[in-house]
Amino acid sequence: MKPGKFITLEGIDGAGKSTQLAWIVELLRRAGLQPVVTREPGGTALGEHLRALLLDKSMAMHAETEALLMFAARREHLDKVVLPALHQGQWVISDRFTDASFAYQGGGRGLDTDKLEILEHWVQGALQPDLTLYFDVPVEVGQQRISQIKEADRFELEQASFFQRVRNAYLDRARQFPGRIQIIDSSRPLAEVKTAVEQTIQQLL
Repeated sequence: MKPGKFITLEGIDGAGKSTQLAWIVELLRRAGLQPVVTREPGGTALGEHLRALLLDKSMAMHAETEALLMFAARREHLDKVVLPALHQGQWVISDRFTDASFAYQGGGRGLDTDKLEILEHWVQGALQPDLTLYFDVPVEVGQQRISQIKEADRFELEQASFFQRVRNAYLDRARQFPGRIQIIDSSRPLAEVKTAVEQTIQQLL
């Protein structure tokens, strides 16, 4: 049995991950695969409860509490969804993974990355995605898109400066792991973004 592949999608809110996730699923199905599609925080019954807490705009919490809850949800996600699927040779696509913790809790909240690295090693060991697509847009573009779609959650209510720190942290991660993280300029027209995504997925196939 061929081992499965693990693809993660990252980006600030409003970067267009959901649209591109559906496109990636279509591309993989055309190739004869039936990918497992999941998300973080969430993906499991417990993870979805933790997601509700983390996104609840009435719920204030310490940055370290936020990070610990994210990694708690991730541990369940790996145990119940990601690892079993990969071991069965399935491809897994996750809307966010650990890079989001370094971007949002590290960059956005200012949490010490040494602490995040300890949690990363504890929760997932040596496991890393085979491919991470980081959808990059200017902060003002992301915020404009979000404002037109839905009521803001606890993260989306943050100021532009918060999202600029998140974006900077994502770009730092991309420079740190250029072999895994591919930057997709998602401020371009949708057709151009889809073409860039398709080219990247074809390389992995």
